[in-house]
Amino acid sequence: MTENPAAGDQFVQSLARGLAVIRAFDADHQEMTLSEVAARTELTRATARRFLHTLVELGYMRTDGRLFALTPLVLQLGYAYLSGQQLPELAQPFLEDLSHREGESTSMAILDGTDIVYLARIHTRRIISVGISPGTRFPAHATSMGRVLLAALQPAELDAYFATARLEQLTPRTLTSREAIEAELARVRTQGYAVVDQELEVGLRSVAVPVLGADGRTVAAINLALSARLDGDEDRNAEVARLVPELRKAAADIADAARAAGVA
Repeated sequence: MTENPAAGDQFVQSLARGLAVIRAFDADHQEMTLSEVAARTELTRATARRFLHTLVELGYMRTDGRLFALTPLVLQLGYAYLSGQQLPELAQPFLEDLSHREGESTSMAILDGTDIVYLARIHTRRIISVGISPGTRFPAHATSMGRVLLAALQPAELDAYFATARLEQLTPRTLTSREAIEAELARVRTQGYAVVDQELEVGLRSVAVPVLGADGRTVAAINLALSARLDGDEDRNAEVARLVPELRKAAADIADAARAAGVA
């Protein structure tokens, strides 16, 4: 964990380190030893031990004496934010309608740092191996909604993203170079939608479009998650060409509802 270069006298380092310990746990690291937590957070073992046992005492963490894991109490940390967001509630019926018509799962997400965070999710059949619900995070570079949201950033914001993003190769298809990702983002800006084909998980293809605010800026993204069952380029392109207008209509309906409610 690197120190915040912009930290001033209002910056509480201990709070930042405690949050880093919580964020160290994810779908691939649900249980960790003290040494593993120290390595992932770049803290000393003694410092990591203090934070872990403090979190245990507060109820945010449990331990069997060797392994540490988060408890459901950590959900309260994000609940206040999610419950205060009207956009997911407004989007829900439009996502449900789109999911019902297409027979596919639909989602809404925003960009948070280098990740996307799901605000809403309508499930149909399960394609991806990791369960998705509001609050789930995925790396933006490997997701269709992430590409839509990254494409909307200003150049300085995009530079800041690439300065901190870990462009991990999640499947053999994942783009991991800045040059390749920026080329995709340029394509997204031109065509107004993003397609990610098995870059997040093998067998998963997704198509996403932006949700625009009253000022015309992207405030969120929505997508359809598809099984990568079509192998030919012609079939895939035909599927995308059919789905993009459906996604755009849902996004426009969500934007209209948000403006009417004074949300965006």
